[in-house]
Amino acid sequence: MTEARPTGRLDKWLWQARFFKTRSLATRLVADGQVRVNAARVVKPATAVGPGDVLTFPQGARIRVVRITGLGVRRGPAAEAQTLYEDLTPERADAIPAERSGPRPTKRDRRALDALRDGEGPEN
Repeated sequence: MTEARPTGRLDKWLWQARFFKTRSLATRLVADGQVRVNAARVVKPATAVGPGDVLTFPQGARIRVVRITGLGVRRGPAAEAQTLYEDLTPERADAIPAERSGPRPTKRDRRALDALRDGEGPEN
């Protein structure tokens, strides 16, 4: 006989893996249809997931792609949560921090930059 693969609830796994601060946030994201399991959109927070499944979901301003490597027993520390998944999210080219080309801007420089962003023009 074939042994059944271990599974758990999708919303609980997202919370245990520390992708969301509360389980209700994870539940809402799944219920809104913003999570895909193995490229299929799911809307039920109780969807069974297990090791080998690939999840795609938004987190903040980026789209996360992770492969589940294990199921959690509890919501432990971050180091423990990182063992539950393998991050497949592609690196963004604009995520590389820009190097500073001079000294730190002064308060006057910052105000001038803020004025330019707001469309007012620099004040002198």
